[in-house]
Amino acid sequence: MENEEDSRATNYTALAAGPEFRHELEIRRSRFITVLRRSPDEESARSLVADLRREFHDARHHCSAFVIGPDRMIQRSSDDGEPSGTAGIPMLEALIKRETTPGVTDLSDVSAVVVRYFGGILLGAGGLVRAYSESVSTALDLAPLVQRRRLRLCAMDVPHADAGRLENELRNAGYVMAATGYEARHAILRVALPDRPDDIAEARSRVASLTAGSAQLRLEGTEWIDLPH
Repeated sequence: MENEEDSRATNYTALAAGPEFRHELEIRRSRFITVLRRSPDEESARSLVADLRREFHDARHHCSAFVIGPDRMIQRSSDDGEPSGTAGIPMLEALIKRETTPGVTDLSDVSAVVVRYFGGILLGAGGLVRAYSESVSTALDLAPLVQRRRLRLCAMDVPHADAGRLENELRNAGYVMAATGYEARHAILRVALPDRPDDIAEARSRVASLTAGSAQLRLEGTEWIDLPH
């Protein structure tokens, strides 16, 4: 699996965390049910196919495609019985060619499965390519996406009684907050910052001001963080 710490990317777009996203199209009496899942690894992506085979056990096809990793190094697709090249590859291209902002194609950590119920009318190879591509593209038009950025985590120990106030003040100042930890004697607030000296120095100054110098930021590792909408 791609090592995210060694990634050359500093940001990319992913499906927002949360429930799977579903959308259905009917094309010449065939039902195309598209299911999108946030998938950080191949196991999660492949489990979506298995889950949908059980749920839609009477469907003729469960075609799939997924893209994983900040650099999108893992890309797989399956036609699942459709004529070769008419389902999985068009679905994969819909994922990798998705413009998340004008001119930017950086969608990753997403798996797509299109469940097809045959409606009795043959679509032909060209019709299948268009149907599977359109199914994924239309679902992506409607699905919630989020930008992920690799940020430097900085932690500080603060009294439990002050943790909520400080976290709110830092959020209101535009800082991205990571998970807060609670220990017996204090809380540990974590701020996620661009990994640049100026940004870290500015955050340290802000923390010193907010805590009258009683708290200091210490550097931790980097982590991929979903940025607030």
